Amino acid sequence: MSFMCSLVVAAGLSVTPLPLPSAQSVAENLLFHTSLPAFVATASSPIRDDRLNWGTDGCSAPIIQSTGRSFDFYAACWRHDFGYRNMSQLKNGRVWSETLRLRIDQRFRKDMRASCASKVRVTRIQCLTWAETFFRTVRRFGAP
Repeated sequence: MSFMCSLVVAAGLSVTPLPLPSAQSVAENLLFHTSLPAFVATASSPIRDDRLNWGTDGCSAPIIQSTGRSFDFYAACWRHDFGYRNMSQLKNGRVWSETLRLRIDQRFRKDMRASCASKVRVTRIQCLTWAETFFRTVRRFGAP
């Protein structure tokens, strides 16, 4: 009898679902607390959070695009697009600020620089120069 009571109590306790984290919390975690490879894995997953905008147009840099001989910033641009597209829309835009935009842009710079780190010296210098050019361009012209 006590086994049956334990089973009923255990079944009743397991029915309560955990609350879903807010879309803002999920987006902030993916932007600022998740490695770029883990972000790409999540963004590519069929079970990703459908409350968020996962679209990207790559680095939307005319002529240059997302890759070149010395760099490949596609993943960094994907996360940057994710940041702008989601954070500017959450809570009807009330989350968006110039401070948040700077933080997203700085993460973009960090992601690009990290992608340059494994390159041989000459290529790494070229890659870092491109990373800084992309960063300065989004700081000057970027908008959600």
